[in-house]
Amino acid sequence: MMQTLIQQNYSGERALFMARDLEIRDSIFEDGESPLKESSDIKLFNCMFKWKYPLWYSRNIEVKNSTWLQMGRAGVWYTDDISVSDSMIEAPKNFRRCNRLALSIVSFSNAAETLWNCKNVTIEGAVVNNGDYFGMNSEDLVIDNLTLYGNYAFDGCKNVRISNSRLLTKDAFWNTENVTVTDSFISGEYLGWNSKNLTLINCTIESLQGMCYIDKLIMKDCKLFNTTLSFEYSDVDADITSKIDSVFNPSSGRIKAPAIGELIIEKDKIDPSKTEIICDSVDKHSARPEWIPE
Repeated sequence: MMQTLIQQNYSGERALFMARDLEIRDSIFEDGESPLKESSDIKLFNCMFKWKYPLWYSRNIEVKNSTWLQMGRAGVWYTDDISVSDSMIEAPKNFRRCNRLALSIVSFSNAAETLWNCKNVTIEGAVVNNGDYFGMNSEDLVIDNLTLYGNYAFDGCKNVRISNSRLLTKDAFWNTENVTVTDSFISGEYLGWNSKNLTLINCTIESLQGMCYIDKLIMKDCKLFNTTLSFEYSDVDADITSKIDSVFNPSSGRIKAPAIGELIIEKDKIDPSKTEIICDSVDKHSARPEWIPE
């Protein structure tokens, strides 16, 4: 039977170590590391975590309307079957090596090194600030309504679906496999490099040297603006609804757009016959990029 604890103040090392079957309400985890380490079947409502490592090696955790303050860093590691909703997270390095993690209406004010090496993650409504390397090396992610500020997002991820989101992130989706982004806005240099099976559908994208070095890039009904030197050494199947500022050395596939500002093809580097360019107008054809004299 679940015991209910209300308006408690916990301090000291491992204050509730190996706790089981608890509902904790309106309580504060003050000083002392690892207060709920190796706990299971815990429900936390309107609680505050003020110190490090509150939920490590835990199982079956539900957190609602709660807050991780700045020193509640590295808050949830090696924990499985956990949901966090309507909560604020000020501390960095949260959620590492978790399995079956659900986040809903959550804000991160300092998400550096957050959501690393996790599996089976759902996110429904999150605002992520200072999110450098957010989501690195995680697998099987389903994300909707994410607002992300921070570079190098989702590096090394596999099996990711993102929808209805806004991402301001340089070097996003590097070294990824099987990523699909729909109905979203992405701004950041060097988008998608060294990835495999990257699909972008109905997205608006701004990226210097975006979508390069990609094995199997699919773009459907996407708009590109201020996007230059795109598709270098990529196998691409792209339907673009706007003008592309410049295209540079695509390795193979098909690119369809109403207009291209500059098409740069180095015949000693790629075989132009391997890429079909479907375009009403190309402002300029170049045999070399501007930094190499022709």
